Amino acid sequence: RSFFLQLLEPVCEDKPARRAEPSERTNILALTDDLHLPVAVPEVPSSPRREFPADWSIKTRLLFMSSQPFTWAEHLKAQEEAQGFAQHCRAAETNLPQSIQEPKLSTELRCAFQQSLVYWLHPSLPWLQLFPRIGADRKIAGKACPWSQDEALQQVLMSDWSVSFTSLYNLLKAKLCPYFYICTYQFTVLFRAAGLAGSDVITAVISPTTRGLREAMRNEGIEFSLPLVEESRTGKQKNSEVNLETEGANSLQVGNSTEDGEEPAPSDDDDDESFSWLVEMGVQDKVKKPDAISIKLRKEKHEVQMDHKPESLALVKGTNTFTLLNFLINCKSLVAVAGPQAGLPPTLLSPVAFRGGTMQTLKARSVNAKARVHLAYEDIFSLEIVGPVMPHSLHSLTTLLKSAQRGAFSAVLYTHEPTAVFNTNLDNASPALSKETICKDLPTCGLHPKTLDQLSQCPALGKSSIRFLEMKDYAYTWKS
Repeated sequence: RSFFLQLLEPVCEDKPARRAEPSERTNILALTDDLHLPVAVPEVPSSPRREFPADWSIKTRLLFMSSQPFTWAEHLKAQEEAQGFAQHCRAAETNLPQSIQEPKLSTELRCAFQQSLVYWLHPSLPWLQLFPRIGADRKIAGKACPWSQDEALQQVLMSDWSVSFTSLYNLLKAKLCPYFYICTYQFTVLFRAAGLAGSDVITAVISPTTRGLREAMRNEGIEFSLPLVEESRTGKQKNSEVNLETEGANSLQVGNSTEDGEEPAPSDDDDDESFSWLVEMGVQDKVKKPDAISIKLRKEKHEVQMDHKPESLALVKGTNTFTLLNFLINCKSLVAVAGPQAGLPPTLLSPVAFRGGTMQTLKARSVNAKARVHLAYEDIFSLEIVGPVMPHSLHSLTTLLKSAQRGAFSAVLYTHEPTAVFNTNLDNASPALSKETICKDLPTCGLHPKTLDQLSQCPALGKSSIRFLEMKDYAYTWKS
């Protein structure tokens, strides 16, 4: 299986994807010079289950593999494509049989496939790739950006963006939109409707944040929490013998070791009380105490250390999300003032239509490859999906493949890393929140009931995301 992953990985990397092109046969020998697998697949898979957990990260690419061909995803007829769009706009519910004997002849399957590829975007500038936005300067550089030096045009774009953002929030509040993303050049915001991710109120999670952004939010009266920092502090309280800052630094340095020579941050009672021993020795007047500013800077050092890291994730709940909306509309740091993204409003991504939103489709194509197994060559079929794959799309696509590929397929998932932390369990579940309540409150949000059921569960992946997904005998295993 891992050999197949390495075989198929180079296909279409850094090349423009096409939608439903004819199958392409690639000989293994042509790929051996460029075998690489940027996504490290962990050793230990999960136990088999009938459903995989919700993954709230945005995927940039999916690579499905199967022993059964994906010819059913090719050459959709005009009527099938149109029907798929209509089904999406009407939130039509498609329920396929467990196994489809002739997938290529199933119009219902092909229409549902088109339906699952649709998403909504704002702004829509066809010559610019508007997702991802974090780290996208190199891809946008050199493109035509007439607004970058035109302040009046920037104001028009932001005014239009504000209308679209407000429209999405109103849909979310009315439970006609399940969730949406705001992708800025520095951070991403995920708004979720009440009833999703185990919460009985609207939530917004922002990551990564900086001290400056958090201070600005506080100044606007926005109440928010830092769940991962508070979780770390709780752990320290249980292990009071452990040095506060050493443990904090270790937990906040993701993938990096603490720099040598760092001083531990003082605790809240490190003002006058920490120098009481000088009084006892009678040398308090001979030793220079740090001034109030120095003490404050040392205390703030711990907070600054988590800037730009996943642990800086901020959670906003309930009515504070409306205050957050007004804050973001007027936030100066939401839009870059220099560089290739200067003056370009953030990208809005949604599963459903909204005012000013443009319908887009994920790019799909099937690829065939030859793999040598036991001195013989065998066909390995793959289906590649490229674009901002949101949680509902991942679930609906796997549901289709379960029927079309007879309960057996695997997938490599490529995550937009800044969004992986959205899988954190925010500990805001309501004991009274039942499945019946969720289904009653979110009947018209545009999601399939099974997808809605998955996304209503409390997040279970922590700060990671699903990297590898496999189905055997209609049961999933995954690796994160």
